[in-house]
Amino acid sequence: MDSTYMTNPIIFLIDSVFSLYILALLLRFLLQWCGANFYNPISQFLVKITHPPLKIMRRFVPSIGKIDTSSLILILGLQMLTDFSILLLKDVSINIGALAIISITQLLTLLINVFVFSIFARAILSWMNPGTFNAASSILSTLTEPLLDICRKVIPDLGGIDLSPLAALLLLQLAKMVLLPPLHELASLIG
Repeated sequence: MDSTYMTNPIIFLIDSVFSLYILALLLRFLLQWCGANFYNPISQFLVKITHPPLKIMRRFVPSIGKIDTSSLILILGLQMLTDFSILLLKDVSINIGALAIISITQLLTLLINVFVFSIFARAILSWMNPGTFNAASSILSTLTEPLLDICRKVIPDLGGIDLSPLAALLLLQLAKMVLLPPLHELASLIG
């Protein structure tokens, strides 16, 4: 029996569980930064599942203004632990600098993807139930509105048609193309 027979399922489980928790932490950070309504059921869920480790982290890592640095450090630490565990199971050695850059690259990808999927989900919800309130549309609106506002300031009003989601999606894709390849290159040079 091949040694990868059990390695691949273990890698899948590690990646899935840690990725979901990192996503929850990132969403909590973003919603806190955007000033989301924390009485929203989705916000309450995110707070409850992320509170225990953040409570410990906040004893040692203070916030800097509006930025919850303990969340950011925990997110990066968990991503590095995930990447290290997966590379260890694959029998790949890497130095700490390359590991940090790989983890930062993955977190930037996740951040961009969160905004891309949030914009798509917001658009779809607005077509299905225009004018109705639900917990998801409120969260999506709070999360995407700062980015869409920036795009609305640049794009002129076109008679009631809002092209800011399209512009935001183009900007996010451009950010992926500009930011991520140099980081991948740097990680390969260091590692």
